[in-house]
Amino acid sequence: MTTLFIADLHLQQDAPELTHAFLNYLEYRARDAHTLYIMGDLFESWIGDDAIGDFEQQVIDALRRFSDSGRHLYVMHGNRDFLLGEHFAELTGAVLIDDPAIMTLDGKTPALLMHGDSLCTQDSEYMQFRAMTRDPQWQQKTLALPVEQRRLLADRMREGSGSANGNKSDDIMDVSQDAVEDIMQQYDVRTLIHGHTHRPDVHDLSLQGDQNAKRYVLGDWRHGRDEGWEIRLDDSTLTLTSFRLSQLPQR
Repeated sequence: MTTLFIADLHLQQDAPELTHAFLNYLEYRARDAHTLYIMGDLFESWIGDDAIGDFEQQVIDALRRFSDSGRHLYVMHGNRDFLLGEHFAELTGAVLIDDPAIMTLDGKTPALLMHGDSLCTQDSEYMQFRAMTRDPQWQQKTLALPVEQRRLLADRMREGSGSANGNKSDDIMDVSQDAVEDIMQQYDVRTLIHGHTHRPDVHDLSLQGDQNAKRYVLGDWRHGRDEGWEIRLDDSTLTLTSFRLSQLPQR
């Protein structure tokens, strides 16, 4: 049985081609999968489960068709859609999972799943922002705001993030090697899968005690670059793969 991992699609109403590509992915490329993990930033922004319009409903309906077919769907919060809630999970048939989360590759070998932003510990400015937005009291206060006010807040956050990131070095915005090794030791795993950094790769690691380990990094989806990324798990083997969005069969 095939398990798929994807992250960082950043779906948004202003990019309909990318949304259509994801719908085609669910119906065709992912149709042989038993399980799908969406590991953060499915949406460019999510301002609350009470702010579902036609665009969001289109994605929800596609996810519901996927889960209703008997397949398992797991969704993790990202740094863009951290306000996804239980109502979204009910509508889609998904299970919201913690970050980090443990799964098994072959029924016995554990792997650690993360969005990846919590590993970027060198970016102190972002880590402060992350702590604020993950705070339950901050989220409760934000969700109590009118929808339009939340939408403006999300726009300002995106603009501020883009401006701030433009002045940071690539190394600062990447994961910290120490943070990676620490959390893999903490959870006693030799495999870590994450997204967020938009730097797809497979890294060989040596943990304390000379234990060999691997870090799999998912890439983001970009219509302008005509590229999507996934990790496929077949028979306990993980494979990082890119594919052309334009070559997905059309619904």
